[in-house]
Amino acid sequence: GLVGRFRSEPVPATGFSIGVSRLFSALRLTKSPLVEGAAKPGPVVVLVLDRENIAEYQALVTRLRAENIRAELYLGAAGMKAQMKYADRRRAPAVVIQGSNEREAGEVQIKDLIEGARKAEAIASNAEWKASRPAQVSVPVERMVEAVREVLTLHFG
Repeated sequence: GLVGRFRSEPVPATGFSIGVSRLFSALRLTKSPLVEGAAKPGPVVVLVLDRENIAEYQALVTRLRAENIRAELYLGAAGMKAQMKYADRRRAPAVVIQGSNEREAGEVQIKDLIEGARKAEAIASNAEWKASRPAQVSVPVERMVEAVREVLTLHFG
């Protein structure tokens, strides 16, 4: 009689109902591939430090995608700190950083966010963190894909 509540005439029907939270708990308990797939890492995020060079950042993303590496370009207008927080929310395993100094040198910085989080526990101060740049390497642009692949292989095989 449920459909009849919304219509002027009675409509015979059958159906069922299940609570979404209970369904999710059951899928997680049985290790369903539907839920296990949600634990996959996010894309590698290419940070945008110089908005006037957006085409060059897009080219970096294109290079990664051409090698079947999930990658995305940060499209907001925020600074580096906010972009790093965005990468964390996206569960990015790594970020690609290229400021004007790196661009002039033909390099990019690859920051391994997973290893960086592990190493952060042993670093006492913010100044020490900035000085040591844990889990961050500088590589020529031509080696970017290889360096990102090394990070992904290290953590995900």
